[in-house]
Amino acid sequence: MSSKNPNSSDLVSEPKKRRRVGIAKIDAGVDPADCIKIYLVSSKEEVDAPDSSCIESVDFERFFEEDGKIYGYQGLKVTIWVSTISFHAYADISFESKSDGGKGITDLKASLQNIFAETLLDEKDNFLKTFSTERDIVKSMVSNAKILEHKSPNGLNSDSKSNLKSDTSNLEVVRVEGTSVGEVYVRLVPLAMLLVDGSSPIDIMDPRWELYLLIQKKVNDQEDIQHRLLGFAALYRFYHYPGSERLRLSQILVLPPFQRKGYGRFLLEGLNIVAVSENAYDLTIEEPLDSLQHVRTCIDVQRLLPFDPIKDALASVVSSLKQENLSKRSHTVRFGPPPDVVEEVRKNLKITKKQFLQCWEVLIYLGLDPIDKYMENYRTIILDHIKATVIGKDAGDAGKQVLDVPTEYDQEMSFVMFKSPNAESSITVREDDQNNQEEQIQQLVDERIKEVELIAKRVSPHRP
Repeated sequence: MSSKNPNSSDLVSEPKKRRRVGIAKIDAGVDPADCIKIYLVSSKEEVDAPDSSCIESVDFERFFEEDGKIYGYQGLKVTIWVSTISFHAYADISFESKSDGGKGITDLKASLQNIFAETLLDEKDNFLKTFSTERDIVKSMVSNAKILEHKSPNGLNSDSKSNLKSDTSNLEVVRVEGTSVGEVYVRLVPLAMLLVDGSSPIDIMDPRWELYLLIQKKVNDQEDIQHRLLGFAALYRFYHYPGSERLRLSQILVLPPFQRKGYGRFLLEGLNIVAVSENAYDLTIEEPLDSLQHVRTCIDVQRLLPFDPIKDALASVVSSLKQENLSKRSHTVRFGPPPDVVEEVRKNLKITKKQFLQCWEVLIYLGLDPIDKYMENYRTIILDHIKATVIGKDAGDAGKQVLDVPTEYDQEMSFVMFKSPNAESSITVREDDQNNQEEQIQQLVDERIKEVELIAKRVSPHRP
């Protein structure tokens, strides 16, 4: 049987067509800061105006989804106006399109409601009407509030007036307490959440909360006195055994258009006066930002400079630093204030020990004049203080051991520290860790000295 040879064309099969499968791009989301702008406005004419005051550096992330992003929108733009008259808000939301890109579609209205609650109005016309219908809302807020006399207990005018860049005769600090706290705070809480880092709403049902409002009075064209809120502070009263109270400042905010004009200092000094006049145990600040701590220390140093009970101890320390050479010392020398001086400062000025130690370093710096001549000694005492804070008391002395202890979690970085009963034992650390630690400590010393120099220039302008 013979076979038929197939044609070569029959041996080549047609190639199979590949099916192209489209893979949808997963929605990466939008950073709220890239699409949301908030403006503070004091009149309806400022709404939509190009020169309205825009709030910068707002942390929106904690209000949106788990990862802080907005999903499902293309070309999203959210413009929010907040009235500084009634503290109502209105949001204008626009976008090119929206679709579920695998992460769902963010409910923008619900997210904004979480921030602004009942102050967020749905209709723009209703928002614009509040500038006339609620123009006296701040006045009604403070109608039953107590006005604080902005004078120090010894009758001298407070230093804040000389540091303000505008007239202070129309400024008042008023205290709101009791059931009125909730009525006022409900309008202010959105600004606190947005502008006070890490803040959470206070419990308005707790009677130990008080609000302090910084009010500016102005006469308008109709010769009516209008009340404008420039800032506020939330303060809590803790019981201190056996029969006093500790005051803790939890939130303080000067509205952005009025910042860097001395108003925050004016408000903070008012709280100091409350603590002293009511004989509180002390006044503390909950996790102050660097900017607030700077203002606080400037105020406290100026309060301490004329305070007689510290003068002898301060003069003794400054004299020793001018006469000694600390680079040749054989042991750590303490240049902190005596315990009885610390107590006198707390009793009379209501400054905590921790805060007083910060001020003490500035006071020593001011006493070492000219500072360039004594900078090496001054740097040494700052170094000792930071070592004691970071590493522990009497850093470098005997009594502590650090030993590497490998574990199943990390074979290289695990360690244990213990205090040895043998006074001759010393701290034992790996050499590379020791070098890194020393470098970090020197950096902290440099930063602290820069802070002190800035404060010294503020409280003593003649300093170079």
